[in-house]
Order: sequence, then C-alpha cells, then structure tokens
Amino acid sequence: MTQPNILLILCDQMAPQFTGAYGHPVVQTPNLNQLAAEGVRFDAAYTSCPLCAPARHSLMTGQYISRIGCYDNSSPLGSDQPTVAHYLSVQGYETVLSGKMHFGGPDQLHGFEKRLTTDVYPSDYSWLPGRPKGGWTDFSTVHAQPIASDYVDAGPRQWSMQLDYDEEVQFRALEYLRSKRSRYTGTLQKPLPPRDERPFFLCVSYTHPHEPFHPPQDLWDVYEGVEIDVPQIPPNLADYEHQMDETLNVYHGTHRVELDDPGNLYNMRRAYYAQVTYVDRKVGELLRALVDYGLADNTLILFISDHGEMLGERRMVQKRSFYEYSSRIPWLMVYPSMWEGGITVPEPVSIVDVMPSVLDFAGVGTADIIPIDGKSVLPLARHGRDADRAIFCESHAAGVTETCFMVRQGDYKYIYVNNHSPQLYNLREDPQEWNNLAGQADIDQIERRLHNLILSNFDPDAIEQDVEDSIARRRVIRTAMKTTGLPKWDYQPVFDAAKQYWREG
Repeated sequence: MTQPNILLILCDQMAPQFTGAYGHPVVQTPNLNQLAAEGVRFDAAYTSCPLCAPARHSLMTGQYISRIGCYDNSSPLGSDQPTVAHYLSVQGYETVLSGKMHFGGPDQLHGFEKRLTTDVYPSDYSWLPGRPKGGWTDFSTVHAQPIASDYVDAGPRQWSMQLDYDEEVQFRALEYLRSKRSRYTGTLQKPLPPRDERPFFLCVSYTHPHEPFHPPQDLWDVYEGVEIDVPQIPPNLADYEHQMDETLNVYHGTHRVELDDPGNLYNMRRAYYAQVTYVDRKVGELLRALVDYGLADNTLILFISDHGEMLGERRMVQKRSFYEYSSRIPWLMVYPSMWEGGITVPEPVSIVDVMPSVLDFAGVGTADIIPIDGKSVLPLARHGRDADRAIFCESHAAGVTETCFMVRQGDYKYIYVNNHSPQLYNLREDPQEWNNLAGQADIDQIERRLHNLILSNFDPDAIEQDVEDSIARRRVIRTAMKTTGLPKWDYQPVFDAAKQYWREG
C-alpha cells in the first residue's frame, strides 16, 4: 500500500453533545454525520485537560499535561519533547500545520516542517494566569470584563476576527491540498515545477466554535424557527455545586451577568449551534477537496476537538471543569479501506491517544519512542474490547487553585480535587452527573480503586510545586519582556511571491 496521507481536523471548544454526529436532533452537521457513518465514532473520548494549550500539547506528544509541564494557556511546550510531527518527518512525511495550535514560547513549529498561518493567540507569556490560594474573590483580578459576558452577548454579526482567522486557515489548507493533487500537470507552454511527492500529515485547526458566539447572518438563519434546547437548571442547584464549580464561576464571572435570562440562553445556544455548523461546512469543503484532487482513497481523516463547552449547563460556561460537557470531546476517524463504517467504540479514549494511533496507522514502530501515556485506538476500532481501559484528565491552573484529577473507567467517573471532597458518578445511570456517589458504602470498592488509580499515576504534591514554580519563572520572564519589548515569538508565515505563478527559472 502507498504510504497513507493523514488529515487531522481540530476544532476548539466543541462538545460532542451538540452535534448531529452524536445524536443532537437540531444541530446541523451533515459532514460530521458522514464521517461517523463511514468510519469510527468514539463515544467516550476525553481531553487530557479542559483548556486549549495543555490539551493540544498532549495531542502532539501523547503525554498527560503534568508529564510535560503544560498547565495553562501560556505554558511553553519544551523543544526537547518529540511530537507526532517529528516522528512522521523521520518516516518521510511532509508535515504541515494550517491554523491554531496555541504553542507558547520561541518554538512555533514543534516538528511541523511548514506552517501556513500565524496563530490566533499570543505566543508570549501575556496570558500567564494568577493562582491565588483560596481562589478568586472577583473576576476583575483575571479579566477586565467577565468571560461570561460573551455568553449573554451572543447573536449574528456582519463579520468577526474569528471568521477572518478560520477563513485564512481554510484557504491555506485547500491551497495545500490542491498542490498535492493526483494529476499534477501544467500546460504545453508552461510545465509545472517539480513538487514534493512525499505523503502528507496536514493538521487543519480552527478557532470555532469557541466563543464569542457571533456567527454571520446566514448561519444564524439556519436555526430560525427551530426549537432550541436550553439548560434545565434545578432550583436547588447550590446543593449540587462542588467547591471547584464555585471557584470557576467566580473566575468566569457567571454571577455578574444575566445567564438565567431565557432570551440570553436561547441566543447563546442558537449562536453556538450556528458556529458548530460553520465548522461542519469547513469539514465538508476539505472532504470534497480530497475527492476532487484524487486523495480520498489514501487519506486517513481524524476529526477532534481540544475540549468541550458547558454552554450554560449547571449555570456554568466555557471549560475547565471535568463535567461531561466540558471534558468530553468528539473523535471521528475514517479510512475507506479499513472500516466498513458506522462503528462505535464505547471504551474511554483520550486525546493523548491521537499520537500513538496516527503512528500506528502510518506503520511507525513505537518501540523506540520515549515513554508516552497514550495508546493506539486502532485495536478498539477493529472491535477489540478493553473493559479495564482507564483515561485521565487534569486541571491545575487557569481557573483552579488546587491540583485536580479525573479518571474514567467503565461506567464510572471519579474526580479528585486536592484538599476538597471527591465526586463519583455512574455515567450510564446518571449521564447528567447530578448524583454524587462518593462516600456511599455500597460502591466503596469502586471509589477506592479509582482513587488509587489516580494516586498511582500522579503525585499531587509534586505537581502542585511544579505548577507554582512554572508560574513564578514565567512571571519573571514576562516582566522582562514587557520592559524590553523583546523577544517577539509570534510566528510569521513566509510566502515568496517571486516563486509563485508564472515566473522564470
């Protein structure tokens, strides 16, 4: 078999619960539905951290965030950490990134041979979080306006900066796919120059459907007159709130906005649905390009998100928590000749499994790879079952002030927050996570097993110290950078017009 191409499509803050591919009756995602019908859908896929940069660094390295010291959105990924792009480059792949990856620090490639756009967010330490013991007393110590204000200001706009970015991401990705077309011919008068014939690993990474929720009018109109499901909040919500929830709500400023207003909830959900459909349309354009340019039969397609979105559930917004809407992610995978299609995998899998899965598919041996946490999901996709499979999720900064862990194994999810009470949920019987089973005698053995799984894999006290040390080091560097104005780490894509189009030589 010719060495397969690999297309990794990554979006930002998409909860699978709000896609047609995962059963939502209203949200229009025909292209994601097609991927699910033609390939594999993972029904219990999770992020490694419900925050952008740490999750993406885990995806690239196959490691949990505390192994690589990536705790927040200004954490640098060490240049000495091999990534999936490094390993594929060694195996003869052309590795290309179009879009967001949230790399912090001077290394803005991390193994990618080409980067077709800059990043949407800063690469310096300007987003370094505080981490006050005891939590925040007000959002104003974090942001000038509550993050939650974006959730009550949802609705259509003529255009937005996010649309600017993702349109550029898409343009460059399609331009690249055209350059890899199967029939690469010029004209009788002007033959095309030689090109790189290596197989490609192309990562196309969008910033949608991340808030602010300002879709263009045509996408807003898609949901005109349809029934929008809004969160169902019990009147005694406080009885269900964990200390971690309270900390995050202060951080996000949810109590400073009218999040309960029915009109605000309706507009928030409608605008988010529109932005999910926007991503789906971009996916459709990529799928059509693969067909049009003769690449579809030999390209593995993976669609995934870095984390989910609470979207008003439990009166919470954004991410950072371990609840299903925040920590679960969509993961769809298609390769025409490998799977008949319509396969669902119930076992828990993690974003750290992406790297070993891609390498496994590409035939890259993993025996010589440095120890990683992820495992290939290809055996699961071939109907292999693994009832004991467990995955972990962590969150240690940027909204939380204690080391926090989650483990999912079988039907159960266990949450451990240092110095606070635990949570335990049976997701089969209680998918909305209202019934905390922690401390109940009849499932004490399950709780102890999951608790020990976390503590046998992670050292909360050592991680706590590492988080504090990392923030302190970067605070000094950030001050120096503000003082001098240097260095500048933002990536500058280079396009040499002298070598484009009809040139001599």
